[in-house]
Amino acid sequence: MIPANYLEKVYSGYLGMNIGIRLGAPVEPTIWSYERIKNTYGDITDYVKDFKNFAADDDANGPYYFLRALYDDAKDREITPNDVARAWLNYAREGVGMFWWGGYGVSTEHTAYINLKKGIPAPQSGSMAQNGKVIAEQIGGQIFIDTWGLVNPGNPKKAADYGEAAARVSHDGEGVWGARFFCAAIAKAFVTSDINEIIEAGLGQVPADSTYLKVARVVLAFHQEQPEDFRACRDMLERDWGYDKYPGVCHMIPNAGVCILALIYGQGDFNRTVEIATMCGWDTDCNAGNVGTVLGVACGLDGISDKYRKPINDSIVMSGISGYLNILDIPTYAKELAILGYRLAGEECPQALRDSFTDREIYFDFELPGSTHNIRVSDSFLCEAKHSTEKAYQGTGSLQVLFDRMVRGDQCKIYYKPFYNRDEFNDERYSPTFAPKAYSGQTVSMQIYLDQWNGNEMAGFAPYVRLAKSKKDLLQGYQKLVNNEWLHVEFQIPDSEGELIDEVGIVLEGYSPGKFKSLGRIFIDEFRIYGKADYAIDFAKQAVNFGCVTPFAHNHGAWSLADGAMYLMTAEACDAYTGNYFATDYSVSVKLNPQNGHSHMVAVRAQGAQRGYHVGFDGENQVSLFINDFGYRKLTGAVFPWQNNQTYECQVTVQGNVITLSIDGQQVLQHSDDTFGYGMFGVSTRDAARTYFSQIRLTEI
Repeated sequence: MIPANYLEKVYSGYLGMNIGIRLGAPVEPTIWSYERIKNTYGDITDYVKDFKNFAADDDANGPYYFLRALYDDAKDREITPNDVARAWLNYAREGVGMFWWGGYGVSTEHTAYINLKKGIPAPQSGSMAQNGKVIAEQIGGQIFIDTWGLVNPGNPKKAADYGEAAARVSHDGEGVWGARFFCAAIAKAFVTSDINEIIEAGLGQVPADSTYLKVARVVLAFHQEQPEDFRACRDMLERDWGYDKYPGVCHMIPNAGVCILALIYGQGDFNRTVEIATMCGWDTDCNAGNVGTVLGVACGLDGISDKYRKPINDSIVMSGISGYLNILDIPTYAKELAILGYRLAGEECPQALRDSFTDREIYFDFELPGSTHNIRVSDSFLCEAKHSTEKAYQGTGSLQVLFDRMVRGDQCKIYYKPFYNRDEFNDERYSPTFAPKAYSGQTVSMQIYLDQWNGNEMAGFAPYVRLAKSKKDLLQGYQKLVNNEWLHVEFQIPDSEGELIDEVGIVLEGYSPGKFKSLGRIFIDEFRIYGKADYAIDFAKQAVNFGCVTPFAHNHGAWSLADGAMYLMTAEACDAYTGNYFATDYSVSVKLNPQNGHSHMVAVRAQGAQRGYHVGFDGENQVSLFINDFGYRKLTGAVFPWQNNQTYECQVTVQGNVITLSIDGQQVLQHSDDTFGYGMFGVSTRDAARTYFSQIRLTEI
């Protein structure tokens, strides 16, 4: 039975996972050894790096993207390894992001991916018979599975079965037992905070003769003898269970020992547990992330220190094929996971939870305790934002922004980030790409309450959006707030004239003269970005970020900016996607200038690398419409004379189940198909090609 505090526990568990990953990532091997971590940082009690924004990490990508198998294939039945394998192929850009592409026969995940691409099905793709014992027993089977535990609360057996199904895409043997252990432990943590019960529930789901169980029992026995000295236990692991005894890049068994060590020596304290996992070295971000999920669920939000939670600010980024999905709001995702949990348990999901969640628009209700939804302030001296339960327009929570001694002319932005540029990150290990979550034509709305304590004039504000390239603010006009009243604020995002939008919010301004100084608070609630988008992409106003032309995610091919266009040169099939992943009916126009090759296409309702429609030039004097559903199939075609070095305006409209292609204003093809009802748009080729793409416009219908 789903526990009453399920949603909040999912939220704390997912926060815990990402806190652990962020804490451990700066000191992961091979550069950082256990000794180097100890000698450099000593007793770790806080983040060791202050990231601008934490870049995407494989430990976060897998739990997020592989779970989408529950939407794509296993909608009304139990999960299978092949369902998860299809998510691997669909959501990864080959060779970029998602996980470590360390080479076939070196990286377990890279090896499994190539196997899948070559037609070797799961679970054979990850089996010892296919890849050998060393590759099969690396750590990846354990690090990509946290969400399978979060969607199976209180059911360790089912959670372990789901985790095993997912792990077998790439792993076997001990590499699978780690998945079973952690999924079961996470599921158990929903019903008890006793760390011994949680560990035993996890171990109850691994084979009695497994090495995983043996190393766990050794650690637990050592703790009985020396309960105060985790470093002595770590020395024992190095001596008896270290990397020298388990070959490969990052074997499961030594890291399993560290995880059990952190869990038992942390003694149910979230903060100390992730700190110990990090200090113990080996695969620090993986281990701290896994134990962070378990303790996040077990301890709840109250058990997570603000010093770890505040820098997360409810936001992480991913590095899959959808730039839209790559921008993740943690409270919103917690709701999504909880809804899935009710579905898998066969229980009725509370209507209030359903009403509070949307995946195709932005809706922040600030109902989860401490939630901020990644709302930021531009000047931390003038303003400070935090969650509040003192005032709420609806429900029990809101965002409180304290403004401190603002005088006439002082300004502070309070905003949400719907898009990121490369310069907003310290590193690009997993090359995240982004498609904005706010567009021209959409409506922004919120409720604002003023509680002003000092000042002879009420504070004022102006709604605004900021353009990503020029950094220009598009202000919507200033207005004054009314003290002790809720004010409904609503505006339409103006035409960005081909630029992307990377801030949406309000500019707060003090109106009092210096001797009176404005002091007080505003509360923001019911923040939304919704409605139909209508925007252009001007490539003269774009950049190349993380190896991709903004705002696209490229899969194969060489892409660049040239002559006000996005230029493609490729010797193989490739594609590039952007836009709202959940967009349904829309029209996209592209000026397309083929330079060489026989395939130059527009993609619509694309749900990844293996799902979507592709329509356009396809051979001499031909246009065709293809469906890609883990393999291309031609749906229809027509004769159309076209030639290289000539610019054509291609417009593709998807409305209902009808797909229409027009070229230079002339309808040349129309077909009905209801396989895909939503998805991204983009451009593609099915063969070697050189093409210029320019003046793209997307209009939702």
